[in-house]
Amino acid sequence: MDTKRVGVYLAHPRAGSFNHALFDAVVDELRGQGCEVLAHDLYAEGFPPALTAEETGTVAEADGTGDRQLALHRAEVAGLDALVLIHPNWWGMPPAVLAGWVQRVLAPGVAYKLGTADGEPAGLLRAGRALVLNTSDTPQAREHEEFGDPLQQIWAACVLPYVGVDDVRRVVFRTVTDSTDATRAQWLRQAREEATALLG
Repeated sequence: MDTKRVGVYLAHPRAGSFNHALFDAVVDELRGQGCEVLAHDLYAEGFPPALTAEETGTVAEADGTGDRQLALHRAEVAGLDALVLIHPNWWGMPPAVLAGWVQRVLAPGVAYKLGTADGEPAGLLRAGRALVLNTSDTPQAREHEEFGDPLQQIWAACVLPYVGVDDVRRVVFRTVTDSTDATRAQWLRQAREEATALLG
Protein backbone atom coordinates (compact mmCIF):
# COMPACT_ATOMS: atom_id res chain seq x y z
CA MET A 1 0.00 0.00 0.00
CA ASP A 2 1.38 3.41 -0.99
CA THR A 3 2.20 5.88 1.76
CA LYS A 4 -0.22 8.78 1.71
CA ARG A 5 1.23 12.29 1.61
CA VAL A 6 -0.85 14.74 3.63
CA GLY A 7 -0.22 18.45 3.96
CA VAL A 8 -1.32 19.95 7.28
CA TYR A 9 -1.46 23.75 7.43
CA LEU A 10 -1.93 25.78 10.61
CA ALA A 11 -2.83 29.47 10.60
CA HIS A 12 -2.82 30.91 14.11
CA PRO A 13 -0.19 33.34 15.44
CA ARG A 14 -0.39 32.53 19.17
CA ALA A 15 1.69 29.65 20.47
CA GLY A 16 -0.34 27.55 22.89
CA SER A 17 -3.66 28.27 21.19
CA PHE A 18 -6.22 25.50 20.80
CA ASN A 19 -5.53 25.66 17.07
CA HIS A 20 -1.97 24.60 17.85
CA ALA A 21 -3.28 21.71 19.94
CA LEU A 22 -5.47 20.61 17.01
CA PHE A 23 -2.47 20.85 14.68
CA ASP A 24 -0.28 18.74 16.97
CA ALA A 25 -3.02 16.12 17.43
CA VAL A 26 -3.72 15.80 13.72
CA VAL A 27 -0.05 15.60 12.75
CA ASP A 28 0.58 12.98 15.44
CA GLU A 29 -2.45 10.93 14.38
CA LEU A 30 -1.58 10.96 10.68
CA ARG A 31 2.04 10.02 11.33
CA GLY A 32 0.80 7.24 13.58
CA GLN A 33 -1.28 6.00 10.66
CA GLY A 34 1.87 5.76 8.55
CA CYS A 35 1.37 8.89 6.48
CA GLU A 36 4.10 11.16 5.21
CA VAL A 37 2.99 14.42 6.80
CA LEU A 38 4.14 17.78 5.50
CA ALA A 39 3.32 19.97 8.47
CA HIS A 40 3.42 23.75 8.17
CA ASP A 41 2.79 26.35 10.87
CA LEU A 42 2.44 29.26 8.46
CA TYR A 43 2.90 32.03 11.03
CA ALA A 44 5.90 30.37 12.68
CA GLU A 45 7.51 29.83 9.27
CA GLY A 46 6.92 33.45 8.32
CA PHE A 47 5.11 32.57 5.11
CA PRO A 48 4.81 35.83 3.10
CA PRO A 49 1.11 36.22 2.23
CA ALA A 50 1.24 39.33 0.06
CA LEU A 51 0.52 38.59 -3.59
CA THR A 52 2.96 40.30 -5.94
CA ALA A 53 1.92 42.18 -9.07
CA GLU A 54 3.41 39.40 -11.20
CA GLU A 55 1.23 36.81 -9.45
CA THR A 56 -2.15 38.40 -10.15
CA GLY A 57 -2.89 36.55 -13.39
CA THR A 58 -5.70 34.00 -13.39
CA VAL A 59 -5.38 32.39 -16.83
CA ALA A 60 -1.71 32.20 -17.83
CA GLU A 61 0.39 29.61 -16.02
CA ALA A 62 2.26 31.03 -13.07
CA ASP A 63 5.90 31.72 -13.86
CA GLY A 64 8.64 30.20 -11.77
CA THR A 65 9.30 32.10 -8.58
CA GLY A 66 12.57 33.17 -7.02
CA ASP A 67 10.97 32.81 -3.58
CA ARG A 68 12.27 29.44 -2.34
CA GLN A 69 9.60 29.12 0.33
CA LEU A 70 6.80 29.73 -2.17
CA ALA A 71 8.38 27.33 -4.66
CA LEU A 72 8.55 24.64 -1.96
CA HIS A 73 4.88 25.05 -1.06
CA ARG A 74 3.79 24.91 -4.69
CA ALA A 75 5.84 21.77 -5.32
CA GLU A 76 4.53 20.09 -2.18
CA VAL A 77 0.85 20.85 -2.71
CA ALA A 78 0.97 19.42 -6.22
CA GLY A 79 2.00 16.03 -4.84
CA LEU A 80 -0.38 15.68 -1.90
CA ASP A 81 -3.03 12.99 -1.48
CA ALA A 82 -5.01 15.08 1.03
CA LEU A 83 -4.96 18.42 2.82
CA VAL A 84 -5.82 19.54 6.34
CA LEU A 85 -6.39 23.24 7.03
CA ILE A 86 -6.61 24.41 10.65
CA HIS A 87 -7.57 27.98 11.52
CA PRO A 88 -9.90 30.21 13.53
CA ASN A 89 -12.92 32.02 12.15
CA TRP A 90 -11.89 35.66 12.08
CA TRP A 91 -14.55 38.00 10.64
CA GLY A 92 -15.94 35.09 8.62
CA MET A 93 -12.55 34.67 6.93
CA PRO A 94 -9.36 32.65 7.37
CA PRO A 95 -6.43 34.56 8.89
CA ALA A 96 -4.52 36.69 6.38
CA VAL A 97 -1.55 34.32 6.20
CA LEU A 98 -3.78 31.46 5.02
CA ALA A 99 -5.71 33.64 2.56
CA GLY A 100 -2.36 34.70 1.14
CA TRP A 101 -1.17 31.09 1.02
CA VAL A 102 -4.23 30.21 -1.07
CA GLN A 103 -3.69 33.13 -3.45
CA ARG A 104 0.04 32.52 -3.90
CA VAL A 105 0.31 28.72 -3.74
CA LEU A 106 -2.88 27.56 -5.47
CA ALA A 107 -1.81 29.36 -8.63
CA PRO A 108 -2.73 28.70 -12.27
CA GLY A 109 -0.62 25.90 -13.67
CA VAL A 110 -0.03 24.62 -10.12
CA ALA A 111 -3.50 23.98 -8.74
CA TYR A 112 -5.84 24.68 -11.66
CA LYS A 113 -5.96 25.40 -15.38
CA LEU A 114 -8.23 28.02 -16.89
CA GLY A 115 -8.51 28.44 -20.65
CA THR A 116 -10.33 31.79 -20.61
CA ALA A 117 -11.26 34.22 -17.88
CA ASP A 118 -14.94 33.25 -18.08
CA GLY A 119 -14.29 29.53 -18.58
CA GLU A 120 -14.62 26.56 -16.26
CA PRO A 121 -11.45 25.68 -14.34
CA ALA A 122 -9.85 22.26 -14.47
CA GLY A 123 -8.50 21.33 -11.06
CA LEU A 124 -4.92 20.07 -11.15
CA LEU A 125 -4.40 18.88 -7.59
CA ARG A 126 -4.38 15.13 -7.12
CA ALA A 127 -5.55 15.55 -3.52
CA GLY A 128 -9.23 14.68 -3.80
CA ARG A 129 -9.95 15.16 -0.12
CA ALA A 130 -9.55 17.92 2.42
CA LEU A 131 -10.36 18.38 6.08
CA VAL A 132 -10.95 21.88 7.44
CA LEU A 133 -10.89 22.33 11.22
CA ASN A 134 -12.16 25.69 12.45
CA THR A 135 -12.48 27.26 15.86
CA SER A 136 -15.10 29.88 16.58
CA ASP A 137 -16.65 31.90 19.37
CA THR A 138 -19.87 32.45 17.43
CA PRO A 139 -22.74 30.12 18.34
CA GLN A 140 -23.84 27.91 15.47
CA ALA A 141 -27.38 29.28 15.18
CA ARG A 142 -26.13 32.86 14.89
CA GLU A 143 -23.39 31.84 12.43
CA HIS A 144 -25.90 30.26 10.09
CA GLU A 145 -28.86 32.62 10.50
CA GLU A 146 -27.02 35.96 10.47
CA PHE A 147 -23.91 35.25 8.42
CA GLY A 148 -24.72 32.19 6.30
CA ASP A 149 -21.60 30.27 7.43
CA PRO A 150 -19.12 32.10 5.16
CA LEU A 151 -16.23 29.72 5.83
CA GLN A 152 -18.25 26.83 4.45
CA GLN A 153 -18.75 28.83 1.26
CA ILE A 154 -15.10 29.79 1.05
CA TRP A 155 -13.70 26.29 1.40
CA ALA A 156 -16.40 23.95 0.10
CA ALA A 157 -17.70 26.11 -2.77
CA CYS A 158 -15.12 28.73 -3.78
CA VAL A 159 -11.62 27.38 -3.20
CA LEU A 160 -11.19 23.64 -2.90
CA PRO A 161 -13.50 22.37 -5.68
CA TYR A 162 -11.88 24.95 -8.00
CA VAL A 163 -8.54 23.15 -7.67
CA GLY A 164 -9.96 19.62 -7.89
CA VAL A 165 -10.66 18.80 -4.25
CA ASP A 166 -14.25 17.58 -4.28
CA ASP A 167 -14.49 15.81 -0.91
CA VAL A 168 -14.37 18.64 1.64
CA ARG A 169 -15.06 17.79 5.27
CA ARG A 170 -15.34 20.64 7.74
CA VAL A 171 -15.67 20.58 11.52
CA VAL A 172 -16.18 23.63 13.72
CA PHE A 173 -15.27 23.61 17.41
CA ARG A 174 -17.28 26.20 19.31
CA THR A 175 -17.38 28.17 21.47
CA VAL A 176 -13.72 27.96 22.32
CA THR A 177 -13.12 30.78 24.81
CA ASP A 178 -15.51 29.39 27.44
CA SER A 179 -14.82 25.69 26.76
CA THR A 180 -13.70 23.37 29.55
CA ASP A 181 -10.61 21.17 29.58
CA ALA A 182 -12.86 18.12 29.24
CA THR A 183 -14.58 19.59 26.20
CA ARG A 184 -11.25 20.43 24.57
CA ALA A 185 -9.98 16.91 25.20
CA GLN A 186 -13.10 15.57 23.49
CA TRP A 187 -12.56 17.93 20.55
CA LEU A 188 -8.96 16.74 20.17
CA ARG A 189 -10.16 13.13 20.07
CA GLN A 190 -12.70 14.12 17.42
CA ALA A 191 -9.98 15.85 15.39
CA ARG A 192 -7.93 12.65 15.45
CA GLU A 193 -10.94 10.64 14.30
CA GLU A 194 -11.61 13.06 11.46
CA ALA A 195 -7.96 12.89 10.38
CA THR A 196 -8.16 9.09 10.28
CA ALA A 197 -11.42 9.22 8.32
CA LEU A 198 -9.74 11.47 5.76
CA LEU A 199 -7.55 8.53 4.78
CA GLY A 200 -10.51 6.21 4.12
